[in-house]
Amino acid sequence: MDPVLVSRGESPLVLGLPHTGTHVPDDIADKLNEEGRLLRDTDWHIDKLYEGLVPGATTVRATFHRYVIDPNRDPSGVSLYPGQSTTGLVPLSNFDNVPIWKTGAEPDEAEITRRKNAFHAPYHAALMAELERVRAIHGYAVLYDCHSIRSVIPWLFEGTLPDFNIGTDMGRTCAPEIEQAAMEATAATGRTHVLNGRFRGGWTTRHYGRPEEGFHAVQMELAQVSHLENEEPPFALHDEKTTRLRGELRHILNEILRAAASTATRADKPC
Repeated sequence: MDPVLVSRGESPLVLGLPHTGTHVPDDIADKLNEEGRLLRDTDWHIDKLYEGLVPGATTVRATFHRYVIDPNRDPSGVSLYPGQSTTGLVPLSNFDNVPIWKTGAEPDEAEITRRKNAFHAPYHAALMAELERVRAIHGYAVLYDCHSIRSVIPWLFEGTLPDFNIGTDMGRTCAPEIEQAAMEATAATGRTHVLNGRFRGGWTTRHYGRPEEGFHAVQMELAQVSHLENEEPPFALHDEKTTRLRGELRHILNEILRAAASTATRADKPC
């Protein structure tokens, strides 16, 4: 199976889908323990939530599971959140800090390097290629990195996560107008929301978000209670929740694009 699937459009919007994949090659799956094989930390159904919301959007989707290697982590292994609980480039435990590998089967450095070359690097090569392609068309590109997570995970954060969690690495990864548009459109849903809270953007958002070069990046982390019947297996979509959420996400995306276009137009005007 190809490590990445690309659906190409002509809009400036590129949807990153790093954590919806559930493919685990047999040689790796054999090393996962019973908990690991549940693939509990998948961003369940996020590809379905965003499908067709914005005509012409490009999608770049990792097909492999984050337990194989996490494409939203720094390939150097540096932690995204120093001093805070988090999982690494190749996770040794799940989000509840429960081991996911059979005893003695944890990947060593050579295996991690192999996975970086086979999975992590192809995903990011495809993502960079699409961002550069749409920037060449429009003069700018908007990367919207699509994520979800269980709403209650004591090992990672206290209390209950807001439904919408916007990350711009404290405003570094996109123009201020784009950040404002994302916040205003999210607030209009009436749901709980936060900007740069526990999740301020993963490696993808921080790496590609270079607004001075015409690359704007926003991460959206959705609490899974907003669209799943239950945040436990089998992680099924809830039809009514999904219908409502898709309408809200469509509005958020369109407002981000409107702000991006407006910012680009002003930047093009002579002084």
